[in-house]
Amino acid sequence: MDQSTQAGESFITGIFRHNTWANLRLLEACRQLSDEQMDATVPGTYGSIRDTLFHIVGGEMSYVGRVTGREPENSARSGEFPGIDALERYARWCGEELLQLAPSARAGDVVTEVWENKKGQYNLTDLLTQAINHATEHRAQVATVLTQQGIEPPDMSGWAYMEDMGRFTETEI
Repeated sequence: MDQSTQAGESFITGIFRHNTWANLRLLEACRQLSDEQMDATVPGTYGSIRDTLFHIVGGEMSYVGRVTGREPENSARSGEFPGIDALERYARWCGEELLQLAPSARAGDVVTEVWENKKGQYNLTDLLTQAINHATEHRAQVATVLTQQGIEPPDMSGWAYMEDMGRFTETEI
C-alpha cells in the first residue's frame, strides 16, 4: 500500500492508513518469533500472540465483508493460523478496502446483517470506529505479551508513523 501523503487526504483516511501501517509493523515484528513465543499469552489479553494476530486481521476481514460482501482471495478459515505472510496479505487487502469505505461513510449509512434468523442494523460509521478501536486494543495486548517475554515490541504510535512516513521533521532553532 502506498503510505505516502495523498493530496487532499482526509483525517479519517489518515487514521486508516495508520491502522494498516501499525498492523503490518506488528506482523513484521512477530515474523521471527518461535512457536513457543507465538503461543505465549498473559492474563487480561485476548489470548496467544498467534491467536490475537489472527483475530485482529480476521476482524478487519469480517468488517469489510459485512459491508461489501467481499473477502480476500484464499482467506483462511476460522481457527486455522495461515502464517505471517498470509496475514500480511490479508491486512494489506483489508487496509485498501477500509480506505475505500472510510472517506465515503456518512452518519446515515446503515449496515444490515442477517444471522440465526435475526436481522441486525447499525451505522457504518460505528462499524468503522469499531475497526480502529478493535485493532488498537489488540495490538496493545500483543505488545504486552511481547514485553512479558522480554521482547521489545515495535513502536506503533502516531509519532513513529509520522517519522516512518517522513512527516515529522526537526530543525535547530
